Amino acid sequence: MQIRPEQLEQHLKQGVAPCYLVTGAEPLIIQECTDAIRAAARAAGCVERERINAADKDGWQSLIHSASSMSLFADRKLIEIQVDSGKPGAEGSKVLQEYLALGSDNVLLVVAGKIDKQSQRAKWYTALDKNGSVVTVWPISAREMPSWIEQRIKRLGLTCDREAVSLLTERVEGNALAAAQEVEKLALLATDKHVTAEQVVQSVGDSARYNAFVMVDAALSGDAKGALRALRGLKAEGNAVPAILWPVSKELRLLIDAQCLVQKGTAPGTALDRLGVWRSRLNLMQQALARHDRKSLEECLSLNFAADGSAKGFMPGDCWDYLESLVVSIASGSAITRRRR
Repeated sequence: MQIRPEQLEQHLKQGVAPCYLVTGAEPLIIQECTDAIRAAARAAGCVERERINAADKDGWQSLIHSASSMSLFADRKLIEIQVDSGKPGAEGSKVLQEYLALGSDNVLLVVAGKIDKQSQRAKWYTALDKNGSVVTVWPISAREMPSWIEQRIKRLGLTCDREAVSLLTERVEGNALAAAQEVEKLALLATDKHVTAEQVVQSVGDSARYNAFVMVDAALSGDAKGALRALRGLKAEGNAVPAILWPVSKELRLLIDAQCLVQKGTAPGTALDRLGVWRSRLNLMQQALARHDRKSLEECLSLNFAADGSAKGFMPGDCWDYLESLVVSIASGSAITRRRR
């Protein structure tokens, strides 16, 4: 059964499933989900907790041994296994299926990295989905961050100004851990249980996590100012241009391939799905695709090539200037191309 992170608390109140798979790329939310499962398992009688690392030589065999052996206190136990790569491999897949076939009274918690679409069709994944619950944790997008922060503030019994949420969102751009820490700090400062913009200004440092993926998502969403702010933050932190260009080039090639399919009559959503775009990013990519035509994407590709060439020394000009023009062009689409004609 698929469960969203925000549904997990209510799900656990109804009882603990035999197994859980928690997967994704947002460490804070993964940690909170696994902590909730551990607490529920403890309350359900799992007095012992056994941890297994799939990377260890005998890690997977330890899982079968744990399932067949009694707990030290003759009670249920929680067995955790860490799969950093998101793929258990042939041995891990076989062992997970064997474990689930045993019908153990223990609770299994598998914590994995991001799992791709192909792996979601694998037998080990479908077995975990059938026998227990799968919690997939997506990174919090720029659009989702304000409501996520507001919900977190309300969870602590506080109210807040809309301006306070907007300001806090800007200060912790893309950084869920920093946002959670700042909300906890504001809870201590808000003596009347109300958070104002002035309190945010006084207490919150500029914890923005400027990274290339935040920058790309801002550009894809049409937020040119946000993309430029993130890019200039990357520059100030001393990041190399080729490292920034890699995710930009990846998404740009994807848009070009999708645009070619659309020109042949394929619906935009179908084209992006066929190219392997994750469901959570479909809306973002469709927005970008709708703003562009073939000419504007070709111009973006030329700017991408110029930035790369300038950074490597075989083309004239400032690579950062090319990069700024590139992110603005991605954010603006064909409208900026028409203005340049």
